[in-house]
Parts: sequence; structure tokens; C-alpha cells
Amino acid sequence: MEEGDVAAPAEAPAASSAPAAAEEPSQEEQRPASPAADGAAPAASSVQAAEGSGSFHASPAARKLARERGISLNEVGSGDPIGRIKPADVQSYKPGQSPAAAGGAAASKPPAAAAGAAAGGGSAAAAAADGGKAIERRRMSRRRQTIAKRLVEAQQTAAMLTTFNEVDMTAIMDIRKRRKDKFKEKFDVNLGFMSFFTKAVVGALKAFPLLNAEIDGDDILVKQFYDIGIAVSAKEGLVVPVVRDADRLSFAEIEKQIGSLAEKARANTLALSDLQGGTFTITNGGVFGSLLSTPILNAPQVGILGMHTIQRRPVAIDEERMENRPMMYIALSYDHRIVDGAEAVSFLVRVKQLLEDPESLLLEG
Repeated sequence: MEEGDVAAPAEAPAASSAPAAAEEPSQEEQRPASPAADGAAPAASSVQAAEGSGSFHASPAARKLARERGISLNEVGSGDPIGRIKPADVQSYKPGQSPAAAGGAAASKPPAAAAGAAAGGGSAAAAAADGGKAIERRRMSRRRQTIAKRLVEAQQTAAMLTTFNEVDMTAIMDIRKRRKDKFKEKFDVNLGFMSFFTKAVVGALKAFPLLNAEIDGDDILVKQFYDIGIAVSAKEGLVVPVVRDADRLSFAEIEKQIGSLAEKARANTLALSDLQGGTFTITNGGVFGSLLSTPILNAPQVGILGMHTIQRRPVAIDEERMENRPMMYIALSYDHRIVDGAEAVSFLVRVKQLLEDPESLLLEG
């Protein structure tokens, strides 16, 4: 899509937290290895006795794995620079193998695999299941955990359904082409697509008010104001800042507010008040090249509009003529508990009509 369409593009994921490390090793010195004379694994009692002495550096996960396999830790070499025995060392041990050889085998493992094995018994089992291939463990950020929780809740609590349509963007692109320079000069902001879509959504919400409502127990709260959330992809994850009273704003004011909120999202300076109280949400996967998708509701809202990339496709103008037109698929996800299919489809058709006749947006207030 063209510049000024939407919020900021996604940035690289935040640096991950370190994998959960095993407990700190014992401070006692490591006892010299003394492999069994016959190369056979010792009995469980002798293994437990050796572990009880605590005379070697071994993580709890390594001790547990050694007990399960009936291996004496005295016979297990270490590939760790400080001589600490890890689950990977126990995993690579073979009866009759010298401690030095065992340590070399452990040291030859990829660092990521060794780090995954050091995370504990579960990680060691996962590494074994993957054949010792490299795995990077990342802890989800707080924001990502919150996003995950809310999205799952939205799907579990709402009867979510999605309907689709497509919009001929010819008229809007023509207006932008003719007016964008003067618009920029006068208002010091780009004329993007989001102001058109915000105005079109407000017009459709006025015609179909249940899309601007929420459910409160057995009641329906129909909002008499239009605070439109604009989904923004930032470094730490998706956020949805809110453009307040969008019905009272001009195109330039909408573009300025969206630009300001997107900048705050990139700088991680959004206040809680910037994110609360939206009545409907617009999300634009088109800036990333998405052709079609099903947006998930931003609870407790009951409607969300998904925009997508613009592609030129052949369109029948009449029975005889075909033209290549800039077309965009749009999607409306809605809560079927209070919004019927006919109303949802009619809402999306109204959005389409307003966008294909953008002059009508001026009559919507």
C-alpha cells in the first residue's frame, strides 16, 4: 500500500529472556573420576551414595537423569569450562567411555542445544526428542502474554463470525493523487487511507449501532460516541490506541492523531488512557502484504474491520467492458450474540459504498 496508509510496521521482536537455568552448582571441588573396572553401570544404591557425597559439580537435572539411567556421575565427563556436569553430558555418556571422551562429546554439541538442555529435565527431554538440534528458548514479554490471554478470551467468550467484501479504491486513490500535496502543505500531515476508512466506519456505525455496542451480562450497552481503535504493530507487540470522538474530527485531525499514537507506540510511551474505552477497531494487515485475513475481536467490542493490501484485478464494468481496478478485500469480524448476519453484511456493504463514493463521507459528519 502507499505511504500514510496506517500505523507503524512491525519491528523485530524484543530480546528474549534467558532460558530458565538450573540451580547454582555446589562449591565443593570435583572428585577425580574412577570408572568401573568392568564398564557396567553401577547399582542404584551406589549411584545414590555417590550423589550423596556431593563431591562433583552436577546440576539437579543431571543428577536426576543419571539416577534414571543408572549412571554414576563419577564416570561422566564434562564439556563445561568450569567442569560442571549437565544433562547433556549424561545424555552423551556411554558405558566404558572415559570422562574426557564424554566431555568432548558434550562440548561438541551446538551451544543452543546445550543451553536448552541446561534448562532442566523437561528441556533435556525436548532436546533428545529433536535429536540434539539447535533450539532457542525465548520467554514471552509481559505485553505478549497479555495479548495472548486477551485474544484467547475473545475467542472463548464471543460467538465470533467473519464476513467479507471488496472495495474498488479507484476514487480514493484519485483524490489522494490530486490532493495529497496541497493537503500536506496545509495541514503538515500526509493524506492516508486510514482517515477515509475511519470516516466510513463511523458512517456505517451510525446506520448499524449494534456494531458500536458491547454486552454487559444480559444487557446491551449501545455507545452514543465513536472512539475508534487503530491497531498498531510495535516492537513489544500489538497495541490498539484509540482515536477519540472520531465523528467530530476532520480528515487532517484523524491523520494527526493516528500519527501521534503510532509514534507513541514505537517509543513505548502510550498511556493507559490511550488504550482504554474504544468502541470499534480497525486493523490493517495490508501494510505487511496480507491479501485476506480474519481479524479477532478486541473485547469487549463486538466488531472489528480488517483492511488488506491493494491489488489491481480485472473488474467487469458492464456486460462488455473489463478494467483493471485497484481492489481491496475488507473483512468484518463480529459477535453473533447481538449482531445478526444480515446486519453485519449490510454494515460492510455500507462501508464499501462510502469508500467507493468518498465525497459522501463529507455528509456523514
